[in-house]
Order: sequence, then structure tokens, then C-alpha cells
Amino acid sequence: MCGRFALTMPHDAMARLFDAVTANDLPPVPRFNICPTQQIHVVTAADGARRLGAMRWGFLPHWYKTMSDGPLLINARAKTLAEKPAFRAAARARRCLVPADGFYEWTKDAQDARLPWYIRRRDEAPLVMAGLWQDWGGDAARITSCAIVTTAASADIAPLHHRMPLILDPADWPLWLGEAGHGAATLMRPGPEGRLEAWRVDPAVNSNRAEGADLRQPLQA
Repeated sequence: MCGRFALTMPHDAMARLFDAVTANDLPPVPRFNICPTQQIHVVTAADGARRLGAMRWGFLPHWYKTMSDGPLLINARAKTLAEKPAFRAAARARRCLVPADGFYEWTKDAQDARLPWYIRRRDEAPLVMAGLWQDWGGDAARITSCAIVTTAASADIAPLHHRMPLILDPADWPLWLGEAGHGAATLMRPGPEGRLEAWRVDPAVNSNRAEGADLRQPLQA
């Protein structure tokens, strides 16, 4: 799954990477402990152009009367997207990309304490995750929300958790965004082995108030 992540890329660098026009409401960067319900950077495509904008991380189905009317939907399982009422329409027509440097995962020790790990690409390239989005609420109070799509974990990180974000390579972006026609379902598979690396980090990141570059530094023995 994906419950926290980091992003430090400047806005102009993200715009170049995705060949996207930037919105004027982007969250500040760098960010080392991005948490659910916060605004996150998201890339969408429409009318032949890409847009880098901000969305609430936590998908809001249209039947929610309030933002807390049901479970907090931060992840969407690739295997069941087409079946889940909350996600199936978005899976067909409202897909997006979520850029990150890396994400956090947790294991537990013998005393049941949460042990955080930071996970990134071995080549240190941006880690671009598949997402779904939806508008919620009336025109006067409309909120655009999103969820990160997850799939079975690759062998690199399977010992840490059985699920991981669906990570897309640049060649896959047009298909996921709907620019290259139909067939996005073919992308919903674990990534190849050997692409990711992980290391233990300080438990300070367990707090959603923690911030700073030290959060993702390797934990010193």
C-alpha cells in the first residue's frame, strides 16, 4: 500500500518531466512526510494537454454526504477497480499520475512497535504512481480528490509489505492518462524485480506532524 510519501522536485522540473502546464495552487516543496487528506501534486490529461495540479489525497465517492461519511480511501486495489462502486467510473475515465521521490512502509518488531522504511527507485529517478481522481461536492464547495492505485508487491519489498503503489514508467504515462487510447488495465501489474531499494528510517516519521530531510535518512545502528 502507500500511506506516506516524499516529494522534493521543484515545480518547474515536474512541469518539464511531464510536459505539463502548472496550476497556481500547487502545494509547496520539498515535502518529506506527505500524509492522507493533504493536498498532493497530481498530473491529469484533457483536450490534448497535461496539467500539474493539486488534489486532496483521500478519494471521496459521490454518495458521501460529508468528507468523513465513510472510510478514508487513500489506496485503490488494481485487481478490483472495475468492481468497486467507489472506483470503477474513475478507473475508466479519470486516471492520473502522482509524482514522488519515494514512499514509506512499516513493519513491526517483537514488541509490536512500528518500524518505518523508506523505499525508492534504485536509479533515484522520480517514482511516478498511478492514481484515480474525482470531483466531489457542489460547485461552491467542490473538492477534487484522488487515490493511489496499488498492486501486489515486487520481490524487492515483499518482505516489508504484500502491496505497493502501481509504479509507471514514462512510456506508460500516455496509456494510463488516456492519451494513447484504451488498454490501461494491461499496466496494472507488479513492477520488475531489482528496481526498488529500501532502508530503515527513524521512527520520528511515525508522527504525521514530523517533517524534514532527516526523516528519510538511513537509521544509524
